[in-house]
Amino acid sequence: MSPTRAAGLVIYRKVSQGIQFLLLQTSYGEHHWTPPKGHVDPGESDWVTALRETKEEAGFSEVDLEIHKDISKTLDYNVKGKPKAVVYWLAKLKNPNQEVKLSHEHQDLKWLPLQQAQEISGYDDMKQLLAEFNEKALKL
Repeated sequence: MSPTRAAGLVIYRKVSQGIQFLLLQTSYGEHHWTPPKGHVDPGESDWVTALRETKEEAGFSEVDLEIHKDISKTLDYNVKGKPKAVVYWLAKLKNPNQEVKLSHEHQDLKWLPLQQAQEISGYDDMKQLLAEFNEKALKL
C-alpha cells in the first residue's frame, strides 16, 4: 500500500529571544499541534501542496516567506494503521510581526522556541525534525 502523501512548511521567525516556530492546534481529533500541512490533491506536487496549505491554514503566501527549498525532510508514520508520508520544508517568516490567519481547521496557534515546540508537538519524529531545522535556521 502506497502511503498517503501530505506536505507543509515548518515556519520560523527570528525575534530578540531567538528562533520561534509556528505550531497550529487542530480543531478536530486529539487537538494536536503541528506546522501548517495538508494532503496532496490528485495531480498536485508536494511543493504546490505545501504552499496551498500554508496559505489556507496560516494565511501566509510564498511572498511572505523565505523558503529554504534545499532544506526539507520527510516523516513516515502510520495513521489508523495506514502509512503516511509528510514532506516539510523550512521557511522563515520575512516580517516576524505578521499576523497569522487561522482557518477553521485550527483553534489556536503558538510561536515557540525549540524546546517548548518539541514538547507540545508530542511526537519523536517531529521533535527530531524541529531540532534539525533549528540547527539549520541558526546558521542562516
